[in-house]
Amino acid sequence: MTGQRTYKVGISGSYGGLNMGDEAILQSIVAQLRASLSVEITVFSRNPEDTLRRQRVDEAVPVREMTRGEACRVMSGLDLFILGGGGILFDTEAEIFLREVQVAHEMGVPVMIYAVSAGPLKTRSAQQLVREALNQARLITVRERGAKRTLEHTGVEHEIIVTADPALLLEPEPLPEGELGRIGLEDGPCVVGMSVREPGPAAPDIDHDFYHALLADAADFIIDRYDAQVVFVPMEQRVLDMQHSHAVVSKMLRPQRASVLKGEYTPGQLMTIMKQFTFAVGMRLHFLIFAALQGVPFVALPYSAKVQDFLSELHIETPPLKLVNAGRLIAHIDHNWDHREELREHIKSTLPELQERARENNRLLVELARSLPESRDQDRQAQRCAI
Repeated sequence: MTGQRTYKVGISGSYGGLNMGDEAILQSIVAQLRASLSVEITVFSRNPEDTLRRQRVDEAVPVREMTRGEACRVMSGLDLFILGGGGILFDTEAEIFLREVQVAHEMGVPVMIYAVSAGPLKTRSAQQLVREALNQARLITVRERGAKRTLEHTGVEHEIIVTADPALLLEPEPLPEGELGRIGLEDGPCVVGMSVREPGPAAPDIDHDFYHALLADAADFIIDRYDAQVVFVPMEQRVLDMQHSHAVVSKMLRPQRASVLKGEYTPGQLMTIMKQFTFAVGMRLHFLIFAALQGVPFVALPYSAKVQDFLSELHIETPPLKLVNAGRLIAHIDHNWDHREELREHIKSTLPELQERARENNRLLVELARSLPESRDQDRQAQRCAI
């Protein structure tokens, strides 16, 4: 790429080491962008030190600590700003994630909304913010059809292109020597992975007592029926997934056959660990994506539209969490266990089309970048910022 223009690109989302799914998204965005263009990348991160340690980026800034004036100064040096991907446009946090988008619009920096999910968006204030911010974007892609419907319902009139999650392009990464043995997954018995999802603003309808009991019953069944070990995989180790995993274990009748993964891993290393699983049962979207990428058949507990939409893309019929009881879940697990090789082949056959759609995000981004003028009057644009 010698002699090519170097683009200064900012990326903002739920980044900073809190969630392995979000880190997988950022890692994929960065890898594809660097393979396509000469770029200098600045990430607006909740934890800049963590982002610089994990990701191949040039700069990271503390997005939640910056004043608006500080955000303006960073934005004034960019050629292009990306918001996404992931599930970041919902009622209680849309305003937080859209602040930098609004700043970019004021500074004349082109904005791409990159493979986001949207919803719940029920409040008028959140709908108005999303509508105003996205209608001024240069390019919008979403990772599922449901997100497109949600944004259209809020009044977004800009073209919305349905692509797929960037994490579908992630590759496994090697573990430290001896790591599988240290965590008991090397040459061991049948292992089934499980994932939980804490209640929160993005999942306001989850009843944790209900799903704790549900997963505990399912884990005990798996242990007794298949003589398996159960390993819980916290996708948000620093927040509440760890606590909720232990809460499920505490309700089990056979807790001695269950463990919670405690090490700190990259998304690619987590994929390598999940390759050891015979089967998986999970709630979190990227736990299911990692399982699919590693050829691990799974049963999902769809707690939200984004999970249900991913299953629909794979042509896997699964009832939503609120319509599942212990008996129904166990019967579903037992059926899919008996047909796990067919399920594995089905997932393998449907993934390539989704992965091709995931690549479309970067293709569109590169096309947008190459259409930009050679330079902006950054000094003049910076004067627009209220410092």
